[in-house]
Amino acid sequence: MVSRNIYVQTVLRIVFITFTALLSAYFFFGGQYIAFSITLIILIIQASYLISYVNQTNRKIAYFFDAIKNEDFTLRFPEKLSVKSLEELNHSLNMLNEMIQDIYVKKQAQEQYYQEILRQADIGIFTINPKGHILYANPTVQDLLNYRPLNHVKQLNQVDHELYGLFKDLQPFDNTIFQLGNERGKRELSLKCTPITIEEQTLLLVVVHDIHKELDDKETDSWVKLIRVLTHEIMNSITPITSISESILKYFKKGEVLMSPHEFGENQMRNSAKGLEVIKDQGNNLMGFVQSYRTFLSVPEPDRELIPAKIILERVQLLLNEQKEETAVTIEINIEPQDLELYIDQKQITQVLLNLGKNAQHSLVGTENALIKFIVGINELNKKVIQVRDNGPGIPLELMDEIFVPFFTTKDTGTGIGLSLSKQIMRLHKGTIRVASVPGNTVFTLTFD
Repeated sequence: MVSRNIYVQTVLRIVFITFTALLSAYFFFGGQYIAFSITLIILIIQASYLISYVNQTNRKIAYFFDAIKNEDFTLRFPEKLSVKSLEELNHSLNMLNEMIQDIYVKKQAQEQYYQEILRQADIGIFTINPKGHILYANPTVQDLLNYRPLNHVKQLNQVDHELYGLFKDLQPFDNTIFQLGNERGKRELSLKCTPITIEEQTLLLVVVHDIHKELDDKETDSWVKLIRVLTHEIMNSITPITSISESILKYFKKGEVLMSPHEFGENQMRNSAKGLEVIKDQGNNLMGFVQSYRTFLSVPEPDRELIPAKIILERVQLLLNEQKEETAVTIEINIEPQDLELYIDQKQITQVLLNLGKNAQHSLVGTENALIKFIVGINELNKKVIQVRDNGPGIPLELMDEIFVPFFTTKDTGTGIGLSLSKQIMRLHKGTIRVASVPGNTVFTLTFD
């Protein structure tokens, strides 16, 4: 509506100016110089009014945009004017000013809300531009690095020379752990970098997290689980020894008095011998358990070399086919690309794959169309992986956190050291082992760096 009124006003003024100019020309060529002079004065006045009208409108709009640019929302235009089009224009500019002010206030409130979240976050967050200037740093990162205020990465040189060198060379998607030592003690800092673009400027968003507490919690939790399993296994072996020893001792003593040799009968001798055999067996079981513990602790460093994946998988398949299980199990191998090589200790990784394969065979007992798949390839992060899949009943959710604990087992036989030993071997290979399981699909994934 406003633009229409301005348009009409402008067109009418131009029409009147054109008509006056033509009339002035007519009088001039007709020799009527007095009339010509009058129309010329009228033409000049009309042109002046048009210029003033356009300039007035332009100035209002220019003042409006300058005020918005300077975040000044106090500018108000009078809405009581004799010219209807200018009155409507002023009213529209005032409404637009109020709308932009409302958006600005909401944006400010939202920005304060997000900044408060960042200030209260228990992880450090800051952004760095290509010149090393720190544009934002929340209080947590300043506490973690023990320096405030943080304005440039060069300031970190006063905290730790190695830390400064690390930040100076940070690249997008870097992920590293740094141990920072100061008068507050040692801290394990996890640093993750992500590139972001704001107002056509590329920045580096760095997240700093003190993982020392998490490591302590994980370590404590691991010790609790290990001690619980050790206690269970040792008690299972010692309890029968104690019980049978007490029974045998009763054959030789009455109260506190030892029995004489002639009072000791053949039946008592036979029972004592049986009891001693049980004690010997339990002792051997306990010795085997301790030997398993020694095996777990004495895994040698990998003697790595490039091995074609096809060779190691065919060897594992041959070994598994020799295992006699109640259920016939089909074993499939899928390698892509076919000539893929792994930089590994062949004996150790064979042991890991064989252990996973045996566990899969055990879980597939009684399963129709039992199938184990070994899939070797390269994942989306360009890392080599080996997956061991089976279509068994799966691992119960409550046991997922327990299966890698040393000596934990759900089998009637076995030491429960296989998966924990496999995890130790993968750790020595600088890799990982992960498990995902649902009924009908269990996947162990070995990832090599």
